[in-house]
Amino acid sequence: MKPTKQQLRKKRQRKIRATLSGTAARPRLSVHRSLTSISAQLIDDTSGSVLVSSSSLKEKRGGNIDSAKKIGAELAKLAKSKKIETCVFDRSGYLYHGRVKALAEGAREGGLQF
Repeated sequence: MKPTKQQLRKKRQRKIRATLSGTAARPRLSVHRSLTSISAQLIDDTSGSVLVSSSSLKEKRGGNIDSAKKIGAELAKLAKSKKIETCVFDRSGYLYHGRVKALAEGAREGGLQF
């Protein structure tokens, strides 16, 4: 039986997470994308806590490329307020294209380095 798209994404996600880990000094920027929204969070894997998060659901912006870029910039601004300048990018098995790429570019323009 042929694996579904979701099963293939989960397989990619497991491979990525095997090599990535976030610390308090350099947290993991995790992206979640759905049909209607996009969200991102900075995670410290050593303590298992979310340091900063941002989502398009907060202001009902929708999940398009423009809102993804704004979410990235907002996340970078919140990270700067907590004195976080670098992070590790975790695309969660999604292709680095479209909304995921726009979110990453918005975070870079906001000042995050990864």
